Amino acid sequence: MRAYGTSGRLPRRTAAAVVGLLLLAGCGGSGGGSDGSGSDGGDRGGAGAEPATPPGRIPGVGARLNGKVPEDSRQAVAVYGKGPDSADATVVLYEKHGKNWQRRESWPAHNGKKGWTPDHREGDKRSPVGVFTLSDAGGVLADPGAKLPYLQSPAFAAPHYWPKTHWNDFDLVIAIDYNRVKGTSPLDPTRPRGQDKGGSIWFHMDHGSGTSGCVSISKAGMTELLRTLDPRKDPVAVMGDRASLAG
Repeated sequence: MRAYGTSGRLPRRTAAAVVGLLLLAGCGGSGGGSDGSGSDGGDRGGAGAEPATPPGRIPGVGARLNGKVPEDSRQAVAVYGKGPDSADATVVLYEKHGKNWQRRESWPAHNGKKGWTPDHREGDKRSPVGVFTLSDAGGVLADPGAKLPYLQSPAFAAPHYWPKTHWNDFDLVIAIDYNRVKGTSPLDPTRPRGQDKGGSIWFHMDHGSGTSGCVSISKAGMTELLRTLDPRKDPVAVMGDRASLAG
């Protein structure tokens, strides 16, 4: 596991000061509610290596987004949203062997409470559609054996004025490189495209319903991703509702 450089670590006081704003504006929020409980139940539509999938493409993903996957990427975490306004999704881990992507594992998941958007904005409660690199991780818990740089810090802890069901959301996180600086802690508040474009979009642990823009899966799923995603294989997230992915 690589360690962060000096510029990638936040002093504890700084991290504690910014984490509340990050969680409220990005992944967090107390309105988990009832608009997204349960699993996708339809991972067959995107998880399997369908016969119609052209060689070299991620199943269920059209030429436009496949074309944005870096040539050197050998790992992809595909997030298949059930619908544009749905919080239900399926996450599938793929690895590239030769020219083709092969399914390794899948998990039920949740995305933003209000679904998906190609133009994510601060506070819209939708997850961004697109292809994003995966470069940094962290959480409240000790490093479970991550290959990505991992920062353990109590500053990740969700505020306890949130529902108790949400308190462990950030025990394990992987930063999705949307409007953030790669090579820094997920807690880094820098947003290169501006505050209005949102940020702090992570993979994190699931609380059973939609998020404020992140993607959430089980603790077992997060542990598997952390132990598998390898910076030497240039991992990416390919994410969106099924129609947007296929388009």
